[in-house]
Amino acid sequence: MLTVIGEALVDVVQRSSGVDAHVGGSPLNVAVGLARLDHAVQFIGRFGKDAYGESIAAHLRSSSVMVPLPPDDSPTSVATALIDDDGAASYTFDLAWELPGLAARLPFMLQGTSLLHTGSIATMLEPGAADVLAAVEHAHPNATVSFDPNCRPSIIKDRDYARAQVERFVALADVVKASDEDLEWLYPGVDVLESARRWLGLGGSGGPAVVVVTRGADGPWGVTAAGEAHVDAPKVEVADTVGAGDSFMAALLSGIVDRGLAGAQNRDELHAMPAEVLEGLLNHAARAAAITVSRPGANPPTRAELNALGVPEPKASVERQP
Repeated sequence: MLTVIGEALVDVVQRSSGVDAHVGGSPLNVAVGLARLDHAVQFIGRFGKDAYGESIAAHLRSSSVMVPLPPDDSPTSVATALIDDDGAASYTFDLAWELPGLAARLPFMLQGTSLLHTGSIATMLEPGAADVLAAVEHAHPNATVSFDPNCRPSIIKDRDYARAQVERFVALADVVKASDEDLEWLYPGVDVLESARRWLGLGGSGGPAVVVVTRGADGPWGVTAAGEAHVDAPKVEVADTVGAGDSFMAALLSGIVDRGLAGAQNRDELHAMPAEVLEGLLNHAARAAAITVSRPGANPPTRAELNALGVPEPKASVERQP
């Protein structure tokens, strides 16, 4: 079982051609992306009993994502995305983020979880961020932990707070993905790849095994203890960039699971991942993101769609390194 914890919301997308509403939220998008890649996934988040909340529940059901928490009495969170002529999105938010009573239910909810993913607003905005951190700390002894900061400076304006919070989660994570924009905002004036290399050392032996940086058209780059890798971004006609990083994250995690590297019992093997295996993971994830940017909204691909592009099925495992 894979678990994703974080915010669910509705993206109200404003283009010159009109306005559309799409279900979104970075963690929710990752959960849907993993489910479409044929993984059993549960999503721990919140949404209201309103029309937007009903659309979120229907969206999760349609992708076979399990939802253990019922809707609550607060309004569903909304993000308004303004799409420019190049397809890039800028956001404003109306949010409610809390998960009351979650701590008492964690032992049951996370039982059997081999991988826990979180990130974005859920790890920054209180009071819910404290519950997310507790979930990560609870899962870490048994599960692979992944994290995507997906920084939102329009919501969390205090850069020092955001940096400290991000580093707290990075130190507990096995797999970290960030965009170049995330790293440029968190560490102004520092080369983004150097910041990623530094993250690899946070948390000591319990910290990240893999740190990946997405860089738009320049293609993703990643680093492990064994080396670095980079692949080119596939060339596609861009509809918009909504959800592209989340599709990338889902496919990256899917590749790790497919290679038998999920679960705390495989942490040493994940840390020993050679650069050529990382390169294959980056290529797989970049193609998933390319499909998403080629169509409107956060619409991650299925495994069949990736296979139709000629993306090879990941090997079941990798050889242990001496």
